[in-house]
Amino acid sequence: MSAQKQLFTLEDLNFGGKNFHNLRPQNLFLTWWGDQLMYQDAEEGGIIDKKGNKKKCFDLERINFLLTASTDVEKRVLRSAYYAEYPYPDQPVVLLKNVKMQMLYNWQTEKSDWVQTLEGATVTKWSKDSRALAYKKADHQLYVRDADDNETKLTTDGSREIVYGEAVHRNEFGINEGLFWSPDGQRLAFYRMDQSMVTDYPQVDIDPRIAEMQPDKYPMAGMTSHKVTVGIYDLRTHQTVYLKAGDPTDRYFTNIAWSPDAKTIYMFELNRDQNDCRLVSYDATTGDRQTELYRETSDKYVEPQTPILFLPWDATKFIMQSQRDGYNHLYLFDLKTKNIQQLTSGSWVVMDVLGFNEKQKSIVIASNEKHPLQRNLYAVSLKTLKRTPLDNGEGYHRGQLSATGLLLYDKWTTPTTPNTIDLVDLSKVKGQRSEALTLLQSADPWQAYVVPQYESGSIKAADGTTDLYYRMVKPHDFDPTKKYPTVVYVYGGPHAHCVEASWHWQSRSWETYMAQKGYIVFILDNRGSENRGLAFEQATFRQLGQVEMQDQMQGVAFLKSLPYVDADRLGVHGWSFGGFMTISLMLNYPDVFKVGVAGGPVIDWKWYEVMYGERYMDTPEQNPEGYAKSSLINKAGQLKGKLQIIIGYNDPTCVPQHALSFLKACAEAGTQPDFFAYPGEGHNMMGHNSVHLHERITQYFEDYLKK
Repeated sequence: MSAQKQLFTLEDLNFGGKNFHNLRPQNLFLTWWGDQLMYQDAEEGGIIDKKGNKKKCFDLERINFLLTASTDVEKRVLRSAYYAEYPYPDQPVVLLKNVKMQMLYNWQTEKSDWVQTLEGATVTKWSKDSRALAYKKADHQLYVRDADDNETKLTTDGSREIVYGEAVHRNEFGINEGLFWSPDGQRLAFYRMDQSMVTDYPQVDIDPRIAEMQPDKYPMAGMTSHKVTVGIYDLRTHQTVYLKAGDPTDRYFTNIAWSPDAKTIYMFELNRDQNDCRLVSYDATTGDRQTELYRETSDKYVEPQTPILFLPWDATKFIMQSQRDGYNHLYLFDLKTKNIQQLTSGSWVVMDVLGFNEKQKSIVIASNEKHPLQRNLYAVSLKTLKRTPLDNGEGYHRGQLSATGLLLYDKWTTPTTPNTIDLVDLSKVKGQRSEALTLLQSADPWQAYVVPQYESGSIKAADGTTDLYYRMVKPHDFDPTKKYPTVVYVYGGPHAHCVEASWHWQSRSWETYMAQKGYIVFILDNRGSENRGLAFEQATFRQLGQVEMQDQMQGVAFLKSLPYVDADRLGVHGWSFGGFMTISLMLNYPDVFKVGVAGGPVIDWKWYEVMYGERYMDTPEQNPEGYAKSSLINKAGQLKGKLQIIIGYNDPTCVPQHALSFLKACAEAGTQPDFFAYPGEGHNMMGHNSVHLHERITQYFEDYLKK
């Protein structure tokens, strides 16, 4: 039977491949219009009723004809409805946009209710309340365009060195944007980052006739970092004030939030050591500092990741997330009494907050309470603290609440289920999950292909007590009496995990490709990875790579105990932190691993950026022993096996100095790694280059490990 099925190619499996999208599980793009579920298709959008039936509200062909009086495809103004938004629950209008404009289209009148110019705007943030748009232009300045399309220029000193309105602190601490509208849309908070004092890293553009410099501002661990301030622009007064937070030198400002009345701004403030975190409030009119509401310190680090969330029904209380008891949990803060109440507790973590159910006075969360590999949804009563399951208790669930929190769409998967989407009425959930309406149950898109075997299990960490979870991918025709070349795929770093109870145990498509070629692939989440609590994550503090290697070698010991694993043909591969781990394992255990492929590797943490590097390692001056132990430069002479290093030649995250310095050290030590670079690419290979990359990785193991 399997002989009649197709074999995969990288064009099928890799995200840059030509057939990749045809082999992904079926999906629905969904959003909410108040408490009404809406579908988002490429050419249209509309309602999904409580029986799962679709009713079209608009289609782009009709809108484009109204805008252009033409059916010519080349004259189309709007090209996709996938990102349609429904900002007003009481109005039949949809927000549609392209790079030149955005419009509110009324599908009942079939007319545009409002249009705003976007041409030339970048880094945009729109307020549905005031219909004002904040944005940048190519001149680096920050602008606001009001609902009447009147433009105001907020800044004059913006430049490559003075950056406005963008994410700061290199996107650490949960920061992913730099523009924050107040709830009434009348005030705009924005980041200003002065990086004029930060050293340039000399990136090179090779495309011109003579290569040109394209430097990045890159603050390395222990070196001078940028200075951030927070401004507030008032649409009514046209005045800008800055928060009076004091000297910004060696401080981090994160997770900006507004009070419901738009009069107060809150943010977490960290010292450079990242071990002293304070939640502070500011007057949004004057910028004056008001109160320090909360302080958390640590002998290692404190890591705020989420802004506070006010209760929709009580503006005197907000939800805060913290790992203060060893696991990420929810706390209720009362502004009147300054009392802090812990809402969730246990040896598990709150992974996300989906929102509030106003009628039931509950907060809806995702957590791994059920199992470390699962993600399940619960409603937490703020009165009783009881947690009510909102899903079926299996697999990995992601969801989105309606405006009032009365309804939930639950998108979930299990190791054997590609994709399912349920609609859940929370008013009918009484103590346990009620029956849900299934909107989609995807068929297995790989039915016509030869599919490997996917397994998961656990072993003990090097401490002898901690459970570590692994995934193993075996050839479809696996024979336990044979011996197989085996590749350990590794990441191992903070804020990531590789194994979860989703389809195929979250297996990467390259693993399928390798199993098809006759390899076993083994993946283990060591201590230091995410969602297991502070002790698990902070075990690597000031010694990155050391505990992680010990745990990975426990995985190797497990592999060697299996009669079908060929211990003489062990390989290792990883990217980024996984590239660092790959080379670390090759050099520290040179007689174990025959072949390695390391992508975008850190070689010495003194060349990595300030926020991440100093959080986990302190500075090179504070922790010389830790930096020396983790550095791979002085171990270059220990290389025995075949090692290929691959980088994006213009990597702004793990700069080329890492790989190039290691190559220099290898030349001096007389060892012979292989090297390949992708000019113009960053930390990850994009588009079809990713197919080329994974063919190259595969071929290296084919050439040197299979023999």
